[in-house]
Amino acid sequence: MAKSVTLPPLVHPGRDEITVEGVLRALADPVRLAIVRQLAAADHEIACGGLTVPVTKSTLTHHLSILRQAGVVAGRQEGTTRFNSLRRNDLDALFPGLLAGVLAAPR
Repeated sequence: MAKSVTLPPLVHPGRDEITVEGVLRALADPVRLAIVRQLAAADHEIACGGLTVPVTKSTLTHHLSILRQAGVVAGRQEGTTRFNSLRRNDLDALFPGLLAGVLAAPR
């Protein structure tokens, strides 16, 4: 009989807890910036396995955790799959033009 695995809940800061310093720190890493660019280009959530980055699965999990803690992305667990989306509305409301500027910057 298969054992059910309970995963810890994903923690997201409230909109009022997101700081520009935390967002900029999270976006300063090239891998995390690549993740954000992929999420911004998608019109839907992306499962962790659907993100294309040159890191191991555990390192990807670490990068997504940093982005989540900074309030840049939201994660949702469905069974054993974790779906990720960009918190564009929150970021645009808090820091108008910041995300658009970061995404428009040359690679």
